[in-house]
Amino acid sequence: MNLDYLESTKKQFQYYKMLGDKTFAQLNEEAFFWQFNEDSNSIAIIVNHLSGNMLSRFTDFLTSDGEKEWRNRDAEFEVKATTKQEVLEQWEKGWDCFLEAINALTDDDLGKIVYIRNQGHTVIEALNRQLAHYPYHIGQIVMLGKMLAQQQWQSLSIPKGKSQSFNDAKFAQTQQKAHFTDEFLNQNPNEQRN
Repeated sequence: MNLDYLESTKKQFQYYKMLGDKTFAQLNEEAFFWQFNEDSNSIAIIVNHLSGNMLSRFTDFLTSDGEKEWRNRDAEFEVKATTKQEVLEQWEKGWDCFLEAINALTDDDLGKIVYIRNQGHTVIEALNRQLAHYPYHIGQIVMLGKMLAQQQWQSLSIPKGKSQSFNDAKFAQTQQKAHFTDEFLNQNPNEQRN
């Protein structure tokens, strides 16, 4: 059962990373730095925060507090990168650290206690915490991306007006156990959802 949890969790994180990747691919450099006002976050700032969080939480994940002494969370909400490429490098650096840590986990690790700001969490609780946190911010990235790409936006899920045909295709198949992310993660990156 726990191995199913771990595998499912990994796929869900990979799915949300893919949503970010596919959003970034649709945006020009200027879009990464657009802010509604000075108190709002640009995509670049959100990526900076996500990367900082991932590096802090998942460096030495099982052995040190997830809020590292070297982390400056407030600085994550200041513009650091100046190019799209730098933003993408921050994104990948955070995800590489995070995915390396969770890919190393085993069933025996799931009940272990890890700390975030001195508060104990089981590994499952710590992963669930991030499974709520990261998609929250990736949803912000997708929303900003859709607004900024305007008519050029390519849907990352079922496009408007296509729900019935999508459901018809699903119900035409035999019932099977599968993870909901499989069809998205196994899709050719150049293919668009119907």
